[in-house]
Amino acid sequence: MSQAIPSQPEALLRLESVTKDYGTRVITHVLRGIDLEVQPGEFLALTGASGSGKTTLLNLIGLLDRPTSGRIFFRGRDVALLDEDETTALRGRSIGFVFQFHHLLPAFTAQENVMMPLLADRGRRDAEMAERALYLLEEVGLSDRAQYKAGELSGGQQQRVALARSLVMEPPLVLADEPTGNLDSESGAQVFRLLRDFNERHGTAFVIVTHDDHLAAQCDRTVRMADGRVESDTRR
Repeated sequence: MSQAIPSQPEALLRLESVTKDYGTRVITHVLRGIDLEVQPGEFLALTGASGSGKTTLLNLIGLLDRPTSGRIFFRGRDVALLDEDETTALRGRSIGFVFQFHHLLPAFTAQENVMMPLLADRGRRDAEMAERALYLLEEVGLSDRAQYKAGELSGGQQQRVALARSLVMEPPLVLADEPTGNLDSESGAQVFRLLRDFNERHGTAFVIVTHDDHLAAQCDRTVRMADGRVESDTRR
């Protein structure tokens, strides 16, 4: 009697032969046939020289832009079949973003900034979202700064608020574009440890764009870009 072959888990994200061009009269080929899968709970570094296509690829993964050709699947759904409203809803509820510059609203408190994605999704403020924001601020070590205006916080503290904000919708995937690039080494290491901690405790998948080889070496997988292609894909 033959043994059943265990089924492979469905990829959280899958890109098939994805290209991205810019321009009309003069066409710039930025991505040239990307095949990539991201599994649930992965902790992946995306590296490569400036101009290699990392940020363009991150924008496509984050559903902020559409490919010129090829297909992108999120949890098995072909995102090309979604209209703009469906794409916006999928992005808002399933993908968190952390950028090099935190993009917090300086006139609002840390707690209010963390709540923003929930407020945008629900259209009104409620007690549960306030509690969720406080919980995440405690998780990133800032419960005592919840009522501070974002502009009153240090750079490292603001980035931790941005991390909490990216997680408030409990997304299965967080995209981080140079999340430690604008911080001193101590603050950067602290933010990275928080990313890793959420990955390990909650199973959140992270794709982290970084120029820092030391940081990339601490990830479970490194995808290196060169000239719009995947040059190497290394698992540890």
